[in-house]
Amino acid sequence: MTAPSTGDPDRMKGPATPWPDGATPSSGSVPVLSRVAHDRAHLARALPDPTGGRPVRVLTVDIQRTVPVREAPDGPQLLWDERPELPTGAIFLGEADGVPYAAVRGERALAVSGQPVDSWSGLRDLGTVLGDRDAGLLVQAIGIIEWHERNRFSPLTGAPTTIERAGWVQRDTSTGMDIFPRTDPAVIMLVHDGAGRLVLGRQAIWPPGRYSILAGFVEPGESAEAAVVREVAEEVGLRVTDVRYVGSQPWPFPQSLMLGFVARAEDAGELVLDPDEIEEAHWFSREQLLEGDGLSALPPAVSIARNIIDRWLAGEFDD
Repeated sequence: MTAPSTGDPDRMKGPATPWPDGATPSSGSVPVLSRVAHDRAHLARALPDPTGGRPVRVLTVDIQRTVPVREAPDGPQLLWDERPELPTGAIFLGEADGVPYAAVRGERALAVSGQPVDSWSGLRDLGTVLGDRDAGLLVQAIGIIEWHERNRFSPLTGAPTTIERAGWVQRDTSTGMDIFPRTDPAVIMLVHDGAGRLVLGRQAIWPPGRYSILAGFVEPGESAEAAVVREVAEEVGLRVTDVRYVGSQPWPFPQSLMLGFVARAEDAGELVLDPDEIEEAHWFSREQLLEGDGLSALPPAVSIARNIIDRWLAGEFDD
């Protein structure tokens, strides 16, 4: 990608965007926002009532992408609104243990289903502390609601759209064409030298001392692997080989899917930076990151960047 987007502050280019401190380093091969423990029940979306007449739990997402939370003894929990049926305008998310779940855009309230709301928190705050079921439902809820907010009119004709299939299709009222949710693929890559060093960079808007691995969007007509090679060459001037896919994570800010890779630099020499994308980038050794305050310079566990870095630090990609 030759230039960053100017219309969306969350649209990412350069090093993977780091988020506020407070989360512990990730563990395992599954990024925390990739966890799922519910059935999306996609066939039910075409039914007149996808809940099958059962009571439904509804999550309210406000305009700032935050949701109601209560503080339980074992940590924060989502507050679900217990409803006898699917409310008008709600989006069916699926079911778990026989219970239907849905999401709706709404206003903040002091209580939900008679339970006081302790806070309204976002995905970056909750992603690492929720269990698998609620983490997966929250990512899905925010992603699909963001799509609705940004696609109220047909991209083909400009006509208003009608919502169908329990919130998973918008129909162009003038042509009858179905419009489905969109996800933008982005690559995020850890570049190493095969000898215990990796490249970390930073953008000028980040706090001093904050670094992450490189990332960028896949361009039309481009494979994810080709995007890795191109982005690394554009941003730090390195040629890479042995490009390997290692995992993915949804990033609904507003509609990205992060495709994680590792790649080895052919010549682990001087970095030549794109000044429009990166303020600073360096080679770092495992020892530098594991000693002293090295880990505090890295993004927290909610990002796939930290997951990939932690796995590299553990030697997972050394073969």
